[in-house]
Amino acid sequence: MAKCARLDAASFRLWLAFFPSLLRRRLLQAVACGAYLHRGRRGSCGGAGFNAAKQQPRRTRPGGSERLVELLRAESSDDSGSDEASDDETRRKVESFEELQRVVGWLQLDGHSTGEDRREEAAAEVRRLAKDDPGARETLAMLGVIPPLVGMLDSDDPDLHIAALYALLNLGIGNELNKAAVVKAGAVHKMLNLIESDSSALVSEAIVANFLGLSALDSNKPIIGASGAIRILLSAFRSPDTSPTARQDAVRALFNLSIASVNLPLLVDAGLVPALLEVVGDMAVSERVLALLSNLVAAGEGRRALSRSADAFAILVDVLGWSDAIACQEKAAYILMVMAHKCHADRAAMLEAGVVSALLELTLLGTPLAQKRASRLLEILTMDKGKRVSENGGRSGVPAVSAPLCGGASEASRAEAEAKEGMSEERRAVVELVQQSLQTNMLRIVRRANLPQDFAPSERLQALTAPSTTKSLPF
Repeated sequence: MAKCARLDAASFRLWLAFFPSLLRRRLLQAVACGAYLHRGRRGSCGGAGFNAAKQQPRRTRPGGSERLVELLRAESSDDSGSDEASDDETRRKVESFEELQRVVGWLQLDGHSTGEDRREEAAAEVRRLAKDDPGARETLAMLGVIPPLVGMLDSDDPDLHIAALYALLNLGIGNELNKAAVVKAGAVHKMLNLIESDSSALVSEAIVANFLGLSALDSNKPIIGASGAIRILLSAFRSPDTSPTARQDAVRALFNLSIASVNLPLLVDAGLVPALLEVVGDMAVSERVLALLSNLVAAGEGRRALSRSADAFAILVDVLGWSDAIACQEKAAYILMVMAHKCHADRAAMLEAGVVSALLELTLLGTPLAQKRASRLLEILTMDKGKRVSENGGRSGVPAVSAPLCGGASEASRAEAEAKEGMSEERRAVVELVQQSLQTNMLRIVRRANLPQDFAPSERLQALTAPSTTKSLPF
């Protein structure tokens, strides 16, 4: 009885919503009656007072009330002219509502009582109706369509699984209430059980797409993360049999989950960091992968996992040189900046990977955001280098002046040494970093040219390059 009463009340409210013109005409009539009653002083609208006001009009200048009545009458006459169009619109709304009720009724019947199971057809209809109509999504949820769709995931029919999954997916598009209702109905665990028992690629892709949609809601992120869905998403992302669309959905869902800090340890424990570093070079997903790594290094577990990964810094330093992918450059610079700021040991690994030359190039040619991050990272590395130079100089008892790159007491080296004596420790450290970067680049050129490994630049070349590099620093 209580359920029937609630359904009747809901139907009554929806029925009233279909007649806005009726309410407007009643309001116009009431205001008009009030004006005439004020003129006639007594009686009801259409009664004696109203007739008396009509029979004995007073000769007065029309005021604000009379003008309002005239405007209301004109609007009322306009509404009466559009009654036919309004009735057609109301009829369409009633038919649409009855269609939604009929579809929900099919879903609630499992075929045992009627001998005919129309749930697959009804789920396909829900998918069609909810695809592009936000109002239909809301109305279907109010009519109770979500629980029977979630219940269909327990069926043994794969066709019912596909129909129910895509119907739930469309119901959640742009509707946070529906996303919360789907999770509350137990869909997450049912999907996980289904993907473990059914190895169909279509079912897996539909479940990954649902996890992407459901994980967009903040309240769902901890629930999905704790359910074990991370392992399923990572497996779908790494599998070579996964379609490009499902692969993109998987990494986007993992990114959504990484926004919640409670999920970061779970993501790291699942082995996500090395898996992401393996595919940084895949331009189809590189930007999303770097964005996901940016979230992971915000936690200590993520930074430690990145430090332990082989060639992690070499990979990120290489991304700094992707001039045709500026978003990747910005994200790689951010990851390196966070790692250098939080961990002293990682700075040496970055220097060994040749980060200085890449950062200097980025400060000149990168986007404003990339330039800012590269400058900050250079500053961190410079401060660290300056401290080491100061400590070495204090222990030896002599001024901390770097030796020239090449042997020999040339005029260029002596002039450079004299210039360094007047520099601050930080400035001197930057110059030394630049010289080391130039030496590294020269060795790379030597290897490419197949020259002897002990080849060294001439003193003339050193004299030309040393002053120019110190003047081009962005500090």
